[in-house]
Amino acid sequence: MIRTRSLLSDGSRLRRPGPLALPALWGAVDVTWKLGCPMAQQPGLAMRIATSVVFFTGGTGLILGIRRGLSRELERMRAIAHATQLVLLRPPPPRLDGLAVAAGQLSASRGAVVGGDLYEAVATPHGVRVVIGDVRGHGLAALGAVVAVLGSFREAAHDEPELDGVLRRLDRALGRHLRESAREEHPACAGREPREPEHPVAEEFVTLLLLEIRPDGEVYGLNCGHPGPYRIDRRVEPVPVGDPLPPLGAFPLPADLTPYPCTRLLPGESLFLHTDGAEDARDGAGRFFGLQAVLTEAAHDAPVAPAALVHRVHTALLRHTRGRLSDDVALLVVRNDRPRVPAQPAEPGLRRTRPAPSTHW
Repeated sequence: MIRTRSLLSDGSRLRRPGPLALPALWGAVDVTWKLGCPMAQQPGLAMRIATSVVFFTGGTGLILGIRRGLSRELERMRAIAHATQLVLLRPPPPRLDGLAVAAGQLSASRGAVVGGDLYEAVATPHGVRVVIGDVRGHGLAALGAVVAVLGSFREAAHDEPELDGVLRRLDRALGRHLRESAREEHPACAGREPREPEHPVAEEFVTLLLLEIRPDGEVYGLNCGHPGPYRIDRRVEPVPVGDPLPPLGAFPLPADLTPYPCTRLLPGESLFLHTDGAEDARDGAGRFFGLQAVLTEAAHDAPVAPAALVHRVHTALLRHTRGRLSDDVALLVVRNDRPRVPAQPAEPGLRRTRPAPSTHW
């Protein structure tokens, strides 16, 4: 394996000078012609012009070769970064246990696909569990906390029978990440065993909303300081998510974590989850983005596919801000596509009992 990697590394090193080979050869010919050719030593304006043209051509070719090589290297690095970011914040499956799902993100960091926002939806024996969150700050600097929370959620969502157990697992995973980050920022604390830094990465925290959509459509949630979702049918209305808990990493979670009964998602209805970057986005005049108004307009065209709704809100956001976002924006839409169960008729041979006649005079 080591030899294979070394060969690949050597091969990439050999390919890098490829675009420079011809310009370098042409430059060597120029120098040889200038120093070794008797004709090039002759005085005169015509020979000076010829020499200048030869060296100008060689220099131009060398510059273009360097630029071409750097462009290829930049494209290769962008492709690697794009693939890595998509693995980190992978698109959810289009369908989960009868639910249609779509998500998307806009990063405030130029050239980045993901930033400080996170989302995930998984089907478990306990129902479809969804998380959406926002790491303090934005852009690539917040990716460490995103990795810690998402990695823990993808395991805990399947392992924990209760929603509060999932949240406690996320809190412990983020705490470990913050302690490790604190040791890296303060190396003097790294050698102290078994003490840990008392205040790891001051003021770093994560707001998130954790939901569980059960087979009957009942939605339960735990809200750690995150904006609540919207329920969309023919109208748009905010969904209550209970009293907010403290953001993860800011304060310890309380001893009693009881999931809040948020709503019931009927067949054909959608839940629209978002981070605060969507509602806090402003235009050049300082006006906030009208998220609920955009959703209300989209609800008139119901039913709207989740992916189409995400694209519609993204387009409206970029139009409102003229492409200059000040914070990351994550959106996730879940639509209940489970069939409606009609009322079952009485079995043959069974008679429905009629209520006794009233005895009131």
